[in-house]
Amino acid sequence: MTENILIAIAWPYSNAEIHVGNITGSHLPGDIVARYHRLKGNQVLVVSGTDSHGTPVVLAADKEGKPVEEVYKRYHESFIKVFQGYGITYDLFTTTHSENHFKVSQAVFLALQKNGYLFKEFSKQWYSPSANKFLPDRYVEGTCYICGFEGARSDQCDNCGNVLEPEKLKNPRAKTGDGALELRDTEHFYLDLSKLEPDVEKFLKERAAHFRDTVLGESLRKIQSEGLKPRAITRDLDWGIPVPVDDPAWETKKLYVWFEAVIGYLSAPIEWSQLSSNKEAWREWWTNPQAKQYHFIGKDNIFFHTSLWPAELMGVDEQFTEFFAGDKTKLTLPYDVPANQFMNLESQKISGSRNWAVWGLDALTRYDADALRYYLTANMPENKDSDWDWAEFVARNNNELVANWGNLANRVLSFCYKNWDGHVPDVDVKALRPSDLELLAVIENGFATVGKEISAVNLRSALSEALKLATNVNQYLDVNAPWSAVKTDKENASKTIYTALKAIDSLKVIFSPFLPFSSEKLHGFFGYETPLFGEQFTEEVADSLGTHTVLKYRAPQRPVGEGIDGVHWKPSALKPGAKLNQPGPLFKKLDESVIEEERGLLGK
Repeated sequence: MTENILIAIAWPYSNAEIHVGNITGSHLPGDIVARYHRLKGNQVLVVSGTDSHGTPVVLAADKEGKPVEEVYKRYHESFIKVFQGYGITYDLFTTTHSENHFKVSQAVFLALQKNGYLFKEFSKQWYSPSANKFLPDRYVEGTCYICGFEGARSDQCDNCGNVLEPEKLKNPRAKTGDGALELRDTEHFYLDLSKLEPDVEKFLKERAAHFRDTVLGESLRKIQSEGLKPRAITRDLDWGIPVPVDDPAWETKKLYVWFEAVIGYLSAPIEWSQLSSNKEAWREWWTNPQAKQYHFIGKDNIFFHTSLWPAELMGVDEQFTEFFAGDKTKLTLPYDVPANQFMNLESQKISGSRNWAVWGLDALTRYDADALRYYLTANMPENKDSDWDWAEFVARNNNELVANWGNLANRVLSFCYKNWDGHVPDVDVKALRPSDLELLAVIENGFATVGKEISAVNLRSALSEALKLATNVNQYLDVNAPWSAVKTDKENASKTIYTALKAIDSLKVIFSPFLPFSSEKLHGFFGYETPLFGEQFTEEVADSLGTHTVLKYRAPQRPVGEGIDGVHWKPSALKPGAKLNQPGPLFKKLDESVIEEERGLLGK
């Protein structure tokens, strides 16, 4: 039965370039799961976009002395290049700075207000008399009154992870150098999470069977130890989404970035629908109770996705669609939030300011995307922090990707192309030997084994299982030795090569969610004309806020009669005698000298 699968991936802040920790943290796992479900024939929608608002973006622009919109757009264009390079197949990668996102976010605000979950309250905030303005939380830093960390923000300490009360911050100072600070009263809207706490806790417990322990544990622990407290959802800022109230006093305030950014998981499907021929298509994932939504994020954003965002959705109830679309329909809640932990680099925390990072675009100038995808998956920080180690990167590339899978595919296809005149051996499939049938059965079972792991978002395990299947084929070839048998018993060599080719043709599909570029290449070697996956492309979208570039995905056209019914996640149907195309290597072996070369670039 076809399922509707929404893959919603964390929106990167437009204040820094993307590094490998960001890619393996959310974008790559989301793409792997999406590609798998597309191969299964499910209705998949993958969305994300640039988080264009919030203080970090304004700070980055202030530091450069440039307009915020100019800075956000530069990062936005860079993000799109990264995702195209790594094959992150977004159906829509957009931006929060769009007319559509403004409207959707304001509709959520109004629905929460109508349902009684918003209230106004004065609070203390740091004010700069010399700059004549309130300073947003990230503009103010000082010493954490809980753990003593000297670089805490006024609203949160990144060292101990606690949410802070601004007035308790010790030794407060403005990051912008705006002179002495003083506390003043400012009014904001608050989301009353305490009213929604029972529903959020129930939601979490209902997801216990498939939420990761790290995600569920942190979420429930926060509720059970602290409870969900009201949180301010507006800020004193010039850049962002206006608060939808008819009061001049609120013109200098904007919706809080973490209130409106998560709404992007809803606004992006709506924008995708508006850009397509079916304006209501977003409902298939957002008002369909059978749809499954996966939210791929990093561990630092767990609270916002497992508590704040579900609370927003529960709070709007049926009122959002009334405000936005003129009807009343409940919105679908997230099915899974498979948050990854952090990836470090050479045993140190990744730091952009120290250039202690492997930058996404830069790495593509020296390494193939699939080599990077392979290592980032094999080393994915699913349940605990992992570490990018250049020696391990080279070793895994050479000993696993090249020596096991790559060499298997290349030597079998090259040997067959040479000895059977560019065709699959024309064998009688009814005469295959028990060992041939046994191997094909193992590979066939691999679709269920690997598929189950991908469905559960256990991607390291899924890739490991795929690699074991390649090892089985290598062992089968070692026993049957077609390289020598072709000279003395070509009939049996033909059966061995046909069996191996059929196994490789299946493995090509099993590996394709992880290694799409090389899998498409191998798909072409087998002579298939229709690709496994579609293509990425960009469009310019114009609205009342200006123009923005979006990254989109176009599914492949599958002709009738080619034996393709929209489902590729199944064993090979390779026919004896089929014509092959000239094969070639899939991967490159790396010289160990790159280890010290790359380490030498760190921190420079």
